[in-house]
Amino acid sequence: MSYKVSLRSFEGPFDLLVYLIENAQMSIYDIRISEITSQYLDYIDRMKALDFNVATEFMVLAATLIDIKAKMLLPRHTLQGQSEAEEDPRSELVERLLEYKKYKKGADILKEREELMACIYEKPQEDLSAYRKAPEEHLDLDVQKFAYAFDLFLRKKKREEEVRRHYTRVERERATIETRMVYIRDRFKKAFARGVRRLNLKELIPDKRDRYDIVVTFVSVLQMMRDKYLDAEQKTTYGDITVLLGERKMEETAENEQ
Repeated sequence: MSYKVSLRSFEGPFDLLVYLIENAQMSIYDIRISEITSQYLDYIDRMKALDFNVATEFMVLAATLIDIKAKMLLPRHTLQGQSEAEEDPRSELVERLLEYKKYKKGADILKEREELMACIYEKPQEDLSAYRKAPEEHLDLDVQKFAYAFDLFLRKKKREEEVRRHYTRVERERATIETRMVYIRDRFKKAFARGVRRLNLKELIPDKRDRYDIVVTFVSVLQMMRDKYLDAEQKTTYGDITVLLGERKMEETAENEQ
């Protein structure tokens, strides 16, 4: 089987061995020890040929691989032809490789965290001793003053609740579009009785200072224009809007409401 080994730097002999196993797509639990030993020794020879300083631990692992290879070649049968239940010579090596990969993975995670934290800047600690040494303030109140202050608090809270209830009641009683359309219809009936067929939009707003009333009136007029009960005209931009009776009669609105 042909193989190619990249002569890159490795952190140690197990780093090289893991690389060779993964590059050959072997299972770490079923290492083809003869093939891996040959690749490992070939890599060591290449390093020596390039005058690389081969560390002692590389040579120790090479000797270990050769020893395992020799044990794998020995017969595993007794003189009677029965198989011996011997431990796999690769077991210890597999355990050491698994341990190495676990620590290497942890080291890679720590390295990633280091690179990430290098991009994070923290605010330097400030000297807060001047504030810590400030004298504590004590509230000096007798029982009567404390009771008076508590009574003021209760009365204030009661007023706030009354205002909140009143505001909620007012909100619920605000006009809807339907009630405002009835109001506009009544205004036009009274105007029509006086011979008036046009009204200024402002005349249809009960409370001109309330934005809600203004919006409800405007939307109601638009709805009645859509239903052809009313029509409107504006002669100039941002000028007054004049509202006049449309094609349909207001009586039809009353009949529909009934």
